Amino acid sequence: MIISENFPRYTAYNPLVPVWCLTPQSKGSFHRFFDNSPVSPSGRYVAVLQMPQEERLPQPGEQAVIALIDLHTGTESPIATTYGWEPQLGANLNWGTSDEKLYYNDVAPGEWEPFCVELNLLTGTRRRLEGGIYRISPDGQTIISACMKRMRRTQYGYGVMVPDEHVPRNFGFSENDGLYMTDVITGRQRLLVSIKEVFDRAQPAIDKQSYAHGECYGFHCKFNPQGDRLIFTMRWFHTEEEQPWNMLMKRCLKFWVVTMKPDGTDMHVAVGPEQWEKGGHHINWYPDGRTLSMNLCLEGDRQLKLVRAGYDGSELGTIIEGISGSGHPTVHPNGRHILTDAYEHEQVAYGDGTVPLRLIDLKNGREQMIIRVHVGNPGTETSSALRVDPHPAWAPDNRHIVFNGFVDGTRRVFLADLAGVLDA
Repeated sequence: MIISENFPRYTAYNPLVPVWCLTPQSKGSFHRFFDNSPVSPSGRYVAVLQMPQEERLPQPGEQAVIALIDLHTGTESPIATTYGWEPQLGANLNWGTSDEKLYYNDVAPGEWEPFCVELNLLTGTRRRLEGGIYRISPDGQTIISACMKRMRRTQYGYGVMVPDEHVPRNFGFSENDGLYMTDVITGRQRLLVSIKEVFDRAQPAIDKQSYAHGECYGFHCKFNPQGDRLIFTMRWFHTEEEQPWNMLMKRCLKFWVVTMKPDGTDMHVAVGPEQWEKGGHHINWYPDGRTLSMNLCLEGDRQLKLVRAGYDGSELGTIIEGISGSGHPTVHPNGRHILTDAYEHEQVAYGDGTVPLRLIDLKNGREQMIIRVHVGNPGTETSSALRVDPHPAWAPDNRHIVFNGFVDGTRRVFLADLAGVLDA
């Protein structure tokens, strides 16, 4: 990967690896999430979202900018605008299989129906695809997503902003909402599996009677690296409120992690509410595409551990003893290292608005704090959805990572070279 000398080095807290700031001149920039790379397939470009302001939650019809960073030249250029974003995952920017195509969410004010945009960076042409985007398949042929409008029912900061009256509710077991799939070639979307179908078909069987009187919504979804299996997470709550919003903050949610084949068959509950309620967050695929990783409390002691489980929920157990879980963990393709960050409130954070990026060596049982970055920001006092999570994500070369921080009074995006610590 070629990195221009125009990018200033980040040296705060003496990082163990080389780090560059990719957005030294712009404000409000961040990359999407920890489970896919903002770096283009060739390794030349980085796609980020720029918020119009950082002090409050966005309003319907408020526009953000999508910018492209050229790692070779050190330049940053606006390439699109979007109304379809939120402050945690932005517009869900996803690269296709080459540097030619970038995909993201948008919504037309007045219509208030999310759609996906395919932007051709060579020609500048845009194509509208049905439905929103959360993740694209490794072969670039299929897009999956839960309902981008409904996400705010369970947690602020995700999906797209539309007026409240345009957000449907799911009473009971919805037959017309769930996990959606869009064919990239045709641009057509269909409902792959409904929430009712998950409750009816997932194994081991879910006790439907316990959840009949409530509301259930889809949230995260992601393909495994091989593209032959996917994760779909669901969130359930019971409330008498006329308009329930942000139910995660009210601590009344039940969670399911469901896996299935891309045609919706072979459906399993990998982690259910009886396990999740002990404490946990941020599921992801292992490189093998058959195993899941996450932070989870296995007992009632609230001790967060790095945990693995089979896609069918089998062999649930700790990945490594003596090292606590935190943040957004990913297992490196070498199978030896786990990379993660931390929330400000977690035990491994420093209590001063800074958090570590942690590299854990499973072979020798050693943990290194490779980077320390400031994430504390005034917006968090307004809403937790405005927090800045580093979301460290591997670049396609599996050597570099991209992460977020709040440095010099604004959100910034950083790139680090981990070759020295991966090879040690």
